[in-house]
Amino acid sequence: MKLLRKLYDWVLHWAKTPYGSLALFLLAFAESSFFPIPPDVLLIALILGSISRAFRFAFLCSLGSILGGIFGYFIGYKLWWVSPGVYSNIAHFFFNYVPGFTENLFQAIKVKYDAWNFWIVFSAGFTIIPYKVITISAGAFNINFSLFLLASSISRSARFFLVAGFFRIFGEKVKSFIDKYFDLLALLFLILLIIGFIIIKLIFK
Repeated sequence: MKLLRKLYDWVLHWAKTPYGSLALFLLAFAESSFFPIPPDVLLIALILGSISRAFRFAFLCSLGSILGGIFGYFIGYKLWWVSPGVYSNIAHFFFNYVPGFTENLFQAIKVKYDAWNFWIVFSAGFTIIPYKVITISAGAFNINFSLFLLASSISRSARFFLVAGFFRIFGEKVKSFIDKYFDLLALLFLILLIIGFIIIKLIFK
């Protein structure tokens, strides 16, 4: 929890720098393959700092996330196996150090892909389910790339543009509330992040 809070604070601090937009793009890219904090945190902070640019930030976030998903797919497709059924060092690194990414979970996802395919990727892209687990496993299990890209593009864009639209409309009204209860809201967000990891374990056990 302390590590997640430190990462959360580090992500947020970029909103107070001239590099906020670039940081948002890079964070969205990284979160799709290995970074644990979703880009929504920085997206909301940037929007509240410049509400008129809400949809520009949503576009940057969507683009970074989609490209990051492609990179995650590439990791799974090209770098995950030494030979059929034998994990590479990169795979073991993810199992050991990336939160929520376990070997048992990874193997269980294959069964769900066989049944749901497009909807697995879409659900992870739109909800609090850790997206990185899905992007990498999609490549590792050679899921149809066109369907993967379509599901990623729709779900990630819909998610971030909905966030942007909400704060574009209600941003000024909720800004004072967020400022007042920021610590509590930050804690709730971290709890949701942890719940996301729990959900994916329950779904794919």
